[in-house]
Amino acid sequence: MTTASSISYTRRHGAGFAIASLGSGLMMASASAPSPFYPVLQREMAFSDVTMTAIFAVYAIVLLFTLLVGGSSSDHVGRRPILSLAFVLLALSALVFEAAISPLGLIGARALQGIACAFLLSTLSAAIVDLEPPERPGLAAVCNSVLPLIGLAAGALASGIVMEHASSPKIDVFVAITVISLILAAAVWLLPETSPRHEGLLQALMPRLGVPVSARSAFWQSAPAIIAGWATGGLYLSLGAPIVAVVFGIHSYLMQGAVVTLISGTGALACFIARTHQPRRIMLYGTFALSVGTVLTLAGIWIGSLTVYLLALAFAGTGFGTCFYGSLRTIVPLSPPDERGELFASIFTLSYLAFGLPVVFAGLALPYAGLHATVLVYGTTIAIMAAIAGLWRRYGSKT
Repeated sequence: MTTASSISYTRRHGAGFAIASLGSGLMMASASAPSPFYPVLQREMAFSDVTMTAIFAVYAIVLLFTLLVGGSSSDHVGRRPILSLAFVLLALSALVFEAAISPLGLIGARALQGIACAFLLSTLSAAIVDLEPPERPGLAAVCNSVLPLIGLAAGALASGIVMEHASSPKIDVFVAITVISLILAAAVWLLPETSPRHEGLLQALMPRLGVPVSARSAFWQSAPAIIAGWATGGLYLSLGAPIVAVVFGIHSYLMQGAVVTLISGTGALACFIARTHQPRRIMLYGTFALSVGTVLTLAGIWIGSLTVYLLALAFAGTGFGTCFYGSLRTIVPLSPPDERGELFASIFTLSYLAFGLPVVFAGLALPYAGLHATVLVYGTTIAIMAAIAGLWRRYGSKT
């Protein structure tokens, strides 16, 4: 196995690191960009809350299946072919979303996006670790945590701004994603290949997950924090805009997009600040902030205070980011280079199970329980999970 760490690190490796990092941000921006559009599209196409949940959930379901089947494919055929194909699929998904005139079109777009993002999640994460500058150890873990959160923040915020000021916001946003995705599909061939082809692809395509033996203990110790953090992301990407509109009576597209921006942006900032601290300390802070912050957001909703809600959301966001960052700092260094694709596939499968399944249940509950009760149950569950994750890390592990 030949990697950037085992040969002379050149400018090409540095450029590859930058391209993979940019791709990671774009991938997550494409995931959050549709969020401010959903309430508008629901009114225009007259579909139900259950259909809205299906549009959101199909992304996570297809992504999970693709991770199970092809998450480790770049370990066998190389990083560059998988990345190039995935960015082409991401461009296609954006075009389909822009052209959609019915819920079925939106579901198709999100399914394509789920396939693309599944390949990108595992392969970009592995490539960033492969191409990490040797003089800056730990930078890959920062990038793999911070850049997706920045992407989530930027995608929702950019959509909100464009919707406020552009005459054709849907075209502007999704054509831009298409163009950038196609540029990256070509640019990834500039990366040095860090995972040369080897046998085992057909076996790897059998639906399965794998964690290297050396990383299994750390993986399961980190699992509760990963679940709590990504469940929080699912809550605010799916219900953040309706909360602002229904609970606080604010119908500004920019403000609705800002919810995702706030929780993701503070998460990214917290990861950057935490980069000099030990993973255990980062995880303990993250689970505390996530638990307490989520409870305070529910208090803000209960008393109808937008100020309390936004401040609490910012605090919870720092927990969202650091839970995942602390997990990566704990798990990834324990994995052999030629098993990184499979490891990241396992990490993101767990993440998107936590991200998608609660949203499906919330969508099914909305027509019967209403927004307030659904958010209360969802948020309380997250707060409890985060508290359990913190106690587990505090008393059940010394790493």
